[in-house]
Amino acid sequence: MRRMRNDGKKITDHPAYLYAAKVVDHNIRAPEYVRKQCRDFISTALGENPKYCINEKRLRKIDKILKVLKMAKGPSAGKSIYRTLSGYQWLLIVAVLCTVHRDNPRKRRYETAVLEIARKNGKTFVVGLLIMLLFYLEPEYSRFFSVAPDGKLAREIKEALEPIIRKNSDILEPGEFELRRDFIRHKPTRTVYTPLNFSNDRMDGKEPNVFVADEVGALPTPYPVEAMKSGQLLVENRLGFIISTKYPTVDNPFEDEVDNAKNILDGVVEDETVFALLYEPDETKNWMKDDNVLADANPLALEQKSVWDYLIKKRGEAIRRQALRENFLTKHCNIIYQGKGTESYVSVTKLQESKKKIIVWKGKTVYVGMDLAESGDNCAVAVVGLDDDNNLIFDVMTFIPEGRIDEKSEEEHVDYRTFIDEGKCIACGDMTVDYGVIEEYVFGIEEKYGVVIDMIGYDRYNAMSSAQKLEQKYDTVQVRQHSDTLHPAIKFLWEKIMNAEVAYTENKLLEINFQNARCVYDTNLNRYISKKKSNGKIDMVFAILDALYLLLQQVILNDGFVCQT
Repeated sequence: MRRMRNDGKKITDHPAYLYAAKVVDHNIRAPEYVRKQCRDFISTALGENPKYCINEKRLRKIDKILKVLKMAKGPSAGKSIYRTLSGYQWLLIVAVLCTVHRDNPRKRRYETAVLEIARKNGKTFVVGLLIMLLFYLEPEYSRFFSVAPDGKLAREIKEALEPIIRKNSDILEPGEFELRRDFIRHKPTRTVYTPLNFSNDRMDGKEPNVFVADEVGALPTPYPVEAMKSGQLLVENRLGFIISTKYPTVDNPFEDEVDNAKNILDGVVEDETVFALLYEPDETKNWMKDDNVLADANPLALEQKSVWDYLIKKRGEAIRRQALRENFLTKHCNIIYQGKGTESYVSVTKLQESKKKIIVWKGKTVYVGMDLAESGDNCAVAVVGLDDDNNLIFDVMTFIPEGRIDEKSEEEHVDYRTFIDEGKCIACGDMTVDYGVIEEYVFGIEEKYGVVIDMIGYDRYNAMSSAQKLEQKYDTVQVRQHSDTLHPAIKFLWEKIMNAEVAYTENKLLEINFQNARCVYDTNLNRYISKKKSNGKIDMVFAILDALYLLLQQVILNDGFVCQT
């Protein structure tokens, strides 16, 4: 690129700082986790961080590049990119590329940048622009890669980068970039950017200085991201961008990255190498009327009226037409939502509102539910009761065959080893579950929780032998798993979740079970959760329902108990 002038601007006058300051001062709407990240950036920019600072020399270089580069397309085509970038885009660029160690200004602070943002907010463009800048900032012979769920998505960033290069051919040196079908090469530095297809390209063996993982929420496994990170082991100034909108699942790789970033911003986890802009709404309940839901997920819309007007129109369509709701809420509001068309049992987002750090069980009378499936499959035991405020409280343990952990993890896309380490799952037996371990667990519930078990409910299928052993100490009751029996419990649990009148300790495996659950209706319009139609394991949900059926009969309905056979 041809030589450029220096304008010597202060960091406090820079668009990145001005945006962060407006967010912190509540002069522009942004969700709480974005405000937390902006506070950290401002502290660093003002020189208050003893370990990190802004490399202003690098910042001036970036500014000069962006002032001469022109927008390739859209309403601002032909204008300086410097003049057209939005506030969040500036913050991402400056924070990630210019925040460095005080004792080594060549070493960047951030190794991972997580961007959670709704569709049509210029995320692909800004990441393509970051790649463009890195062609000039990274050492010679660097390697850049992008990974995505399929070939088309993998090439999105390349397709965003190519127009910038072509539009600015009069500014760039003749032949400076080599544009090929499978890569882009920057000839002066011999740096190559290659989009990889998750379906076809093996990720192992690559050594990326920089990688971009796009639409991570649609990846079936975290393998592409982890393979890229592993390949950076020997890279001193490693950098990875992890970007996505929401998807209607809680168990995708992006949600794990988002949870990790939130823990870092909350100070629960110490990791100074992660920068995260998480544009998801602080409150989701009143999305039909609350403009803050749109504002939190769409920072670009706050600066471009045409984008805002488009979102208001899309919201009206989603309100009127149920079939459009899932796409609107997940892609334009960053809310995990499973619509009516999927026959989902309950919104996982609503369920998560009732997640607690601690639940006081001691002294409570509880009911236990057992869902004992075939011995080679998952089984579950639930403990259900009422707290002092009459809210429904529950905790569930899953049991899986120890010899099938890896097989089940791969088949179900669930990381069972992590849940075992977290104490949310017990592996027992070999290729089949050891019912003796389950029985021992039930016998230990009273001591573990400090409670008194009133009754134990079970489905006849595969549970008769265990029930006979447990009835030596407890009242055990067969609960028929059919709509005519469980409909009241299914309806009651749904209402309690929707009204935020339940509580459970953090358990992502339980959330996945609720996410999988699908409903059908019988001829009397009684609601029932169908194991055949559900999208994965739901044994934890049925264990809760078995226990809840007993609680309903004994405590809430005051009907006394009638055994269902």
